[in-house]
Amino acid sequence: MRTIWCRELQRDDISIDDNFFALGGQSVIMARIQGAFIDELDVEVPADQMFLNPTVASISAYIESMTAETR
Repeated sequence: MRTIWCRELQRDDISIDDNFFALGGQSVIMARIQGAFIDELDVEVPADQMFLNPTVASISAYIESMTAETR
């Protein structure tokens, strides 16, 4: 997760608690991250959840809860 954010935001200093938008994230980067989630993690994250969970830690927790529901 963090690796995807670092790559798409072109930064290597992102912590799990850094806010996507404070790091310069915007809609085009968000779309690339969503695509990477699908391609690399096989999980689809709706845009509204990216807004509600703007940190690596919170989006990871969302994905974990989502995958737990489908088990």
